[in-house]
Parts: sequence; structure tokens; C-alpha cells
Amino acid sequence: MPSPILELLPNLISFNYETHYDALFINQNWVLVNGISEKKATYVFKEEDILTIQDNDIVSETSWSIHFKNIFSIETEDGNITVKAYFKDTDVLVLEHQDKDDYALFINEDKVKDGINSIEDVTHFLKSKYHKKAKALINDHEFYYIENFKEFGPFTAKELVAKAKDKDVSVHCFIRDVNDLDYGKRLRVRDLLHT
Repeated sequence: MPSPILELLPNLISFNYETHYDALFINQNWVLVNGISEKKATYVFKEEDILTIQDNDIVSETSWSIHFKNIFSIETEDGNITVKAYFKDTDVLVLEHQDKDDYALFINEDKVKDGINSIEDVTHFLKSKYHKKAKALINDHEFYYIENFKEFGPFTAKELVAKAKDKDVSVHCFIRDVNDLDYGKRLRVRDLLHT
């Protein structure tokens, strides 16, 4: 049975010691997104199984350890918990609780210019990050366009935008994704101008 977190956040990458430990995980300031509207908590996983947690101005120290591949054990005030660790890109960490249907979502504050202090900061960071990613994907994606009952292409979105700006193609021409069979989605070249 697939994990609920994998259904909620597809394309998670399991923690891999060789790839993630030094480069992305250890000694990073991981801000807990869950509950950030009430208080900010920053977790720093350190060498020798030390975990430092800063809740607003209070700093506490506890322990953590890697059991197997991406399975961690973390000592909390409620006792020892077992979690599976995943990355969503290089700056978003997910710890899935193994004994109940729960998870913790973290953002690497070291990768955020103005820091993460509120839910608005989280929203802004994620929106900006994935908007840039989507824009890059769309610009490289290919489309056909139809003009005067003749089909042309495929062209990347970037190429079609350039053609529209040079007035080599009308912004009113219908386009279709290379994977679509027809122009039923009613997209036009002008729709690409907003990406």
C-alpha cells in the first residue's frame, strides 16, 4: 500500500546518505512548516546524532540517528519516534511518522533570501519556487499551432512567444501540446505570453 505522504506530495525522493547527508541535510536550518502560524521552530541535525531545536527564543538539544536507509529515530519530549525522510527538491524535507498517519514538512531556511518566519513566507517561497520551475518547463515544452487551416511546428513555447512578438504568428492562433491530438483545449499563442 502506498504511503499517504507519497500520494499527497508526489515525486518525493527517499533520503540517501551518500547524496543528501553532507550536501543537503546536516547543519542546515530546517524550519518546521507545520504550526508556523503559532510559532517558528528551527531544527538543525548535527554530527554525532545531536538535534538542536529552536522554538522562538528557546533552544533545546536532543538526539537523532539513522537506522536504515531513510529511517530515522528522533528523541522528542513525547518519547522516541521513528520517521522516514524524503526530499522534495533540495530545500524541502518531509519526515513521515511511522507509527501514525502524520508528517512534518520543513523548508531549508539557508536557501531562502529573507528567511521563513510565517505562513505567508512559506506561501511566497513555494509559489515563487514552483512558478519559476513551471515557467522553465513550459518554455521548453513544444506546441503546434494552426493558422489559415494549416498546422505548423512543433515549436517550443519560447520560440512561439518570440514569433508572436516579431509578428510572424498571430497571438490568436490556436495551439496544441505535442501530446494532444486536437485543439480541443482552445489554447492560443497569447496564453503562452503570460508564462
